[in-house]
Amino acid sequence: MEQTNSEFKQDGAPTSQDWARQLHHATRASREDWFGRGISYLCIGVIILVVASMLWFITSKGMATFTQNHVNLWQFLSGTNWAPDQGHIGALPMIVGSFAVTFAAALVATPFAVGTAIFMTEIAPNKGRKFLQPVIELLVGIPSVVYGFIGLAVVVPFMRHLVGGSGFGIISATFVLFVMVLPTITTMTVDSLRSVPRFYKEASLALGATRWQTVSKVILRAATPGILTAIIFGMARAFGEALAVQMVIGNAAVMPKNLISPAATLTSQLTTGIGDTIDGTLPSNALWSLALILLLMSLFFNALVRLIAKRGQLSHER
Repeated sequence: MEQTNSEFKQDGAPTSQDWARQLHHATRASREDWFGRGISYLCIGVIILVVASMLWFITSKGMATFTQNHVNLWQFLSGTNWAPDQGHIGALPMIVGSFAVTFAAALVATPFAVGTAIFMTEIAPNKGRKFLQPVIELLVGIPSVVYGFIGLAVVVPFMRHLVGGSGFGIISATFVLFVMVLPTITTMTVDSLRSVPRFYKEASLALGATRWQTVSKVILRAATPGILTAIIFGMARAFGEALAVQMVIGNAAVMPKNLISPAATLTSQLTTGIGDTIDGTLPSNALWSLALILLLMSLFFNALVRLIAKRGQLSHER
């Protein structure tokens, strides 16, 4: 016999309203999902707020030199006389010093980093990785002040004995930064070489190419975007380094005449001068303008990395 709806209700069978209520009722899993999503959005919002606050704070402080003290932007960027107490704030010596040590360190470190990465991935993959990986990790973990002390105790006297002068200068800072950026470029280059598809190498060897021809003509060419990204990251690290460079470069805010003459960078000038200024004055605002240049250069390096990565992705897709 067929049962009626009342009999179904009496037997405890769920009705269509019960099913609809259960479908719209939040389960424990869905509540946990909403809670986790809310925490994620909160963390992302905090990060965005912190970054936006930093950008606004440094930009407002850095622009005060031009809005409050009415300093000409071109004179600030092209001037060679840095004497904020006397009203002269030419930042060109620090800009030239920063770019000089950055490009010099990247130029010296890149061949060593690429050669080390090739040895670790192609020549002696297992032994090279076991021996060199701990060394690279050790170099990464050394504080920058230790690099500065080593440069002050070893590099500066060596350069003084080799070329004369005081030993302080761009070349001393280059050697210190070379050791500091070498692990960054090496590690990222290793990752780039390992990401090259294996069939590239197999196809090259199958066509009769030697191992070095395969490495130089195929693997390095395919990994070029990743290697360029590694170099840019190393340059960003060198450009923003302060303490180690400050201890060996000489901190002379003058246009460098050569690689062995004392000079100054944006970071070294900031660290040496920010504690001796009063907030709101021209010397303080000028230092914040140097910090703004550092921020803009960091954004430029990040944009350059993204551009290289995008071009590399498009070339692989082709």
